[in-house]
Amino acid sequence: MVLLPAIALVFILGILSQWLSWRFKLPSIVLLSITGLIIGPGFGWISPSEDFGTLLETIVKLAVAIILFEGGLNLKFHELKTTGKALRQLIGLGLPLSWFFGYLACRVAAGLSIPVSLLLSSILVVTGPTVIMPLIRQTRLQPRTASLLKWEGIINDPIGVLLAVLVFQFAIVTEHAPTGEALVLKLAGAIIAAVLIGIVGGYLLKFLFEKGHVPEFLKLPMVLSTVLAIYAFANLMQEEIGLLSVTVLGMTMGNIGMLIIYELRKFKETITVVLVSVVFILLTADTDLQSLMNLNWRAAVFILCILFLVRPLAVWVSTLGSGLNWKEKLFIGWIAPRGIVAASVAGLLGLELAKHGFEDADLLSPLVFAVIFSTVVLHGFSIQWLSRRLGLASHAQEGILIIGSYPFSIELARVLKASGYPVLMVDSSWHSLREARLLGIPVHYGEILSDTSEANLDLSEMGYLLAATGNDAYNSLVCNAFVSHFGRDRVFQLGVHEKETSKELRGSARGKIAFGGSLLYEEIIIRYFEGWRFQKTRLTREFDYADFLQSSQENRQPLILLKKNGRIAFDFTESKTTPEPDDTIISFSLQKPEKEKK
Repeated sequence: MVLLPAIALVFILGILSQWLSWRFKLPSIVLLSITGLIIGPGFGWISPSEDFGTLLETIVKLAVAIILFEGGLNLKFHELKTTGKALRQLIGLGLPLSWFFGYLACRVAAGLSIPVSLLLSSILVVTGPTVIMPLIRQTRLQPRTASLLKWEGIINDPIGVLLAVLVFQFAIVTEHAPTGEALVLKLAGAIIAAVLIGIVGGYLLKFLFEKGHVPEFLKLPMVLSTVLAIYAFANLMQEEIGLLSVTVLGMTMGNIGMLIIYELRKFKETITVVLVSVVFILLTADTDLQSLMNLNWRAAVFILCILFLVRPLAVWVSTLGSGLNWKEKLFIGWIAPRGIVAASVAGLLGLELAKHGFEDADLLSPLVFAVIFSTVVLHGFSIQWLSRRLGLASHAQEGILIIGSYPFSIELARVLKASGYPVLMVDSSWHSLREARLLGIPVHYGEILSDTSEANLDLSEMGYLLAATGNDAYNSLVCNAFVSHFGRDRVFQLGVHEKETSKELRGSARGKIAFGGSLLYEEIIIRYFEGWRFQKTRLTREFDYADFLQSSQENRQPLILLKKNGRIAFDFTESKTTPEPDDTIISFSLQKPEKEKK
């Protein structure tokens, strides 16, 4: 296929697969794998090795470097407070155990030669952040479990690659020489240099940005070019050592308080989604189905050992005394999908081993791809079910995060909480939170946009955000900061300006206007002190929405719809959502004085 149409097809199908996974709540990597198999070995529309030639390897390497950098940005050192000991044991002891147990599986179950067994087991210690991160976002795990999987996946990637490179080069050197001691010393020096390059690069960018040496419009392009430059430069010292450098660069920039970090994370996340989609489709499309079909029964036994023995055993042994309970160990021991890094390293080093005439080298890539497909499908489809059965994730994330503690927002939080929805109120004034605390409403004291709040907020049950302060610009900043977590259709802010202006704000880069702009901040404040309160009304077949509207007078205004399936519509009157029986309407109504009630 001609190169340009091939690239366009991969891009279109990659984003389409991501959209379908979001629309139907399916693991994105599963759909990407299926798409690659269909357009590659299935129908033969593209053949990446032939269409892209040597460019394919370069694309994969650069993509993996950017993906690892973006992953490093998400690694926050404050998370080590809850996962520090468990993470150290999971990586420091779990990785060597996974390598050793994997080696035994390669030798005993698959019957591979010693060099290929060592290399294959080193490749499979990588758990793949390109697969883990989308699964974590879809599942909304508890913070400690999600943090462990995230840190392990991102840190293991460069370590696993370095381990594979060391084993590969050791095998090549010892083929012609009796010892590889010089190679080990050289690699140790390269690792230290790679870490230093990443740290220095992060602090250098911070200095240049904060001293005004780089204009705003060039900051993000400079970061991207620095990532690629550091990766290429570090690789001059040692093959693929650059993966470690860019990971350290990302970790450094994510933890030194750079002002550009919020824009950078959003920018990098967008790039990563595109790169993961494109690269994974290219790699699966390049798969040789015939080599997979030629795998015998020993390969099936090997995959079962990797799934049910190697990973679970390594996790359980390495986390003894770590503070993890049996549910967390069981979950982490099962969830270990492999991804792009494992596929690319296997394809690269497997070819080189075959060139040097190593026995069983031709089985390396097929076995890795078989493990990738097995883990992506099994772990991708089971993660939500297992996390819920073990109590490590919420059945539904329909809680409401309310920013701004005022009498009216506290009243709204009380009604929502009484309706069975988790609520968390955030304000930077301890005094303003007093009434909410007395009512038993969960609160967080602090600035929502600060690193401290990011470190301490548990959003595992939160599914919506309502910015309810009187500062329109601040509300917009909060919505933009959390739109990647909740989604654009689940972040709302109160209208502050005139209704006509509020309607114009919907298309801009901010949250959706709550209540469809029908009730503004100033109006809520005034009406609240006039005696208006939030009230919930449950609809039935005998008393439907038409009856509710007919019974409503000028002193009652419907605002929020609580659907029977748990979803919330903060703008249902504007979005034309039709209330049904068993739905609940929260309205703002004028309460009659006690004397009139009598």
